[in-house]
Parts: sequence; structure tokens; C-alpha cells
Amino acid sequence: MHLAYWCVLLAGIMPAATVAIAKWGRRDFDNSEPRRWLENQEGVRRRADAAHRNHFEAFPFFAAGVLVAQQLHAPQDAINMLAIAFIASRIMYTLLYLTDRATLRSLTWLIGYLSVIALFFIAAFQGS
Repeated sequence: MHLAYWCVLLAGIMPAATVAIAKWGRRDFDNSEPRRWLENQEGVRRRADAAHRNHFEAFPFFAAGVLVAQQLHAPQDAINMLAIAFIASRIMYTLLYLTDRATLRSLTWLIGYLSVIALFFIAAFQGS
């Protein structure tokens, strides 16, 4: 399996990892209404939940970018490099979100977003 596909798997796991951070160690977690419980959290738990939601938002665009690039036979090394760049930026994004560094977090979000756009561009122009 190509490295880029493993990156898609990692991107799919990231939401679960970040929500686990939000819930970790709290005995009062309400599994009957988890979203309401999470919305009432503060600090790092609230930011972990926000990162969790953003990972879900970013996932479809990234997965589609990898699949389109693969389908149109873009260079595999470029696909892998951009997929790794996306995952690295999302990991950094999460760490910066948890530590409340908003400006750097936004910059790493942009790097991930541009990585996905680049996947579509290398697919579109791979034969040009």
C-alpha cells in the first residue's frame, strides 16, 4: 500500500485521538450527551474538542486529494510527499491548538490546506 494511503488512515484516526484528549481522565463525562458535555469544557479540553472537529472537516478534502492524484496517476513520490506534509502539519496544528498558540496554529492549518490543493494541481497537470 502506498505511503499516501497510510496518511489517509492516520488522518482518519486523528479525530478520535483528539477527542480522547478532551475526555481523558474525567469521570463526569456524559456519554449519553457527549457533545453537550464537550461544549461545556474549558481550556485544553475545549481546544482538543475544537481540534477534533477540525480534523473531521479537513479529512474529506485530504482523502479526495490523495484519491484523485492516485487515480490520475500523478507522480507517486509527489503524492507521498504532500500527504506527509499534510499529516505533519495536522500533528503540529493539534499541538499548537492544545497549547493555545493561535497564530502558529493558523499557519500550520494553511500549510495542510495548501498541501491538499497541491495534490489536486499535481493531478491536473501531471501530463502537461
